[in-house]
Amino acid sequence: MAKRKPATLAGDVPSRQQIWESIRTLKASQRTITMDRLNLLLPKMPESRITDYLRGLVAAGYVERRNPNKAIGDVAEYELIRDIGFEAPRVRRDGSEPPVPGREQLWRTMKIIGEFTAQELADAATTPARSIAVNTAHEYCQFLAHANYLHITRASGPNLPARYRLASGRWTGPMAPQIRRTKELYDPNTKAVVYSRVTKTEGGEP
Repeated sequence: MAKRKPATLAGDVPSRQQIWESIRTLKASQRTITMDRLNLLLPKMPESRITDYLRGLVAAGYVERRNPNKAIGDVAEYELIRDIGFEAPRVRRDGSEPPVPGREQLWRTMKIIGEFTAQELADAATTPARSIAVNTAHEYCQFLAHANYLHITRASGPNLPARYRLASGRWTGPMAPQIRRTKELYDPNTKAVVYSRVTKTEGGEP
């Protein structure tokens, strides 16, 4: 069997989200969850990636094997027993939960704290499991502001950091907009590129 290529670029809808949505689709249509059916719904997804995530969901108690003692040749069947909604559980193969990525922490925090500077956002988003650098918060705020997700309430000046707040109606969902390696901002909630930064050599902004 030819090796499949990954379905998305870095920063697109995470593979776990695509798998989780497919599992929920099968559940909603009252069809048994099997690898063959997941493969049909995710034709560009590497099978090993689906298997690993499914194994993690089983270990974490979100999915259950319906026929754990299946005979040789029988198809493994699964059932979604803990549906937590749209956002896919973040689990490792052993069922443990990894720390939330930095930009996801920033995205969730800015909805809560109201108005903020990059430093204030980084401080508020930092947890014992993951520290957020102010430079990371600053770059993320700039991209979100260019895409009109953030409103600048105070422009930056000499020794004066810019202040931001989430613009009205711009919370598009729980998944954090991602900065691609190509310096585009991609929103996995809307599945759209919402901002592209043109480099200075191309005649645009730096």
